[in-house]
Amino acid sequence: MRISPKTKVDELLSKYPFLKNFLVQLAPHFKALDNPLLRKTLGKVATLNKVAMVGGIELTRLLNELAGEIRKQTGEEVLIEGEEKSAVITDPEQRIVALKEIIEDLHRGVDMKVLKRRFLELIRDVAPSEIANMEQRLISEGMPEEEVKRLCDVHVEVFRESLEDKVVPGLPAGHPVHTYMLENRRAETIIRQIQAVHDIRKDREQLVSFLDTFSSINLHYVRKENQLFPILEAHGISGPSKVMWALHDDIREMLKEVTARVREGMSTPKELQALIHMVNDMIYKEEHILFPMALETLGDADWAKVRDGEEEIGYAWLKPAEEWKPSGEAYQEKLPPEKIGSLTLDTGLLSAEQINLILTHLPVDISFVDENDRVAYYSQTEDRIFPRSPGIIGRSVQNCHPPKSVHMVEKILQEFKAGNRDSAEFWIQMKGRFIHIRYFAVRDKKGVYRGTLEVSQDVTSIRGLEGDRRLLEWD
Repeated sequence: MRISPKTKVDELLSKYPFLKNFLVQLAPHFKALDNPLLRKTLGKVATLNKVAMVGGIELTRLLNELAGEIRKQTGEEVLIEGEEKSAVITDPEQRIVALKEIIEDLHRGVDMKVLKRRFLELIRDVAPSEIANMEQRLISEGMPEEEVKRLCDVHVEVFRESLEDKVVPGLPAGHPVHTYMLENRRAETIIRQIQAVHDIRKDREQLVSFLDTFSSINLHYVRKENQLFPILEAHGISGPSKVMWALHDDIREMLKEVTARVREGMSTPKELQALIHMVNDMIYKEEHILFPMALETLGDADWAKVRDGEEEIGYAWLKPAEEWKPSGEAYQEKLPPEKIGSLTLDTGLLSAEQINLILTHLPVDISFVDENDRVAYYSQTEDRIFPRSPGIIGRSVQNCHPPKSVHMVEKILQEFKAGNRDSAEFWIQMKGRFIHIRYFAVRDKKGVYRGTLEVSQDVTSIRGLEGDRRLLEWD
């Protein structure tokens, strides 16, 4: 038997099942091997080199320990090939620090070739979770999110060779990641159709049609923002969410600009190529960093929560199959408890069902953020103006808004909490509609701040009213 740093975990465990318990006893991090889905998926791509990094064990020691156990259990002779040099950093904390220093030097303008060489000498292989931790560390230590976003494309380029084998394993149809991947393949198909248009002016209508179809990619991003990111944040992973959301906004803005220019008959080859590059880069970041990291981090109960609520947001170009079902226990965990009986209110008695019906039939969309800045409720109206899904419940409201508008959210909350203001309002024009957005400070009878109520309403038709209507008239 021959083993090396490139030996796959699944290959080893298939031949020597007893090694699973041996690895679990060797390091606490290997407890994840008890998860059968993780073994079948990530085990097919994870190498012993990566296993050593995750477990915080010297690669040489891991190879020798495995070889010794195989000899002990089977009597087979084991040959160890291609052991890594001891100069490679394996301590998890030291690796994050080294990665952070590489990106900080990138920020200072150090040549990329120099940094790639340093990466290969010190780190050599990088796990998606390490990139996430590194981004989070940079943000927490004061590097502006906008700067981390700017460096994101560059640092992925530094680590690209190492990331090539970090691919998403096969997953059952209907699993959230499987759906994301299908949407990515569809996005790539539409990109090829766009690239096949050689004369933008002559084939303007066809290109506009492709771009209109392509705009559905926004649903892909909104699901990530409202369903996947909150669950990752609950596991302490917020850096990638903030950086990716900002990149989503860049793509949305570029897509809007390109579509408008094409409609007007303007030549847009430069902008069009920039848009395609941004989307392709996002696909790469998802499939080589975000999704592998999420699969390593989240369990069945988490994925059940991600899946629940996706229907309310919608999908880009397709509807997922129902093949994947979380385990019964995990699925049950996400179901809300039934509320029985009525609630005594200040001016009446209503059941929980009646309250819910009233709130969802109001001609406005409402969301409530409690005194701790956590989203506690939103009304799921039939034609909601801004998308919401169950994934945002319990989430920090600051993480529910694009990075570029967080400062306004903070300002409103600060003024409400200080008692300086009781309301704030905005109005925007969106898709030919006039939207009125108001925020109200919610205080108890003692004047203590208990939260903020957001009320959004499409007032397009209201603004057009004139005169009186005193008699019943059905339109």
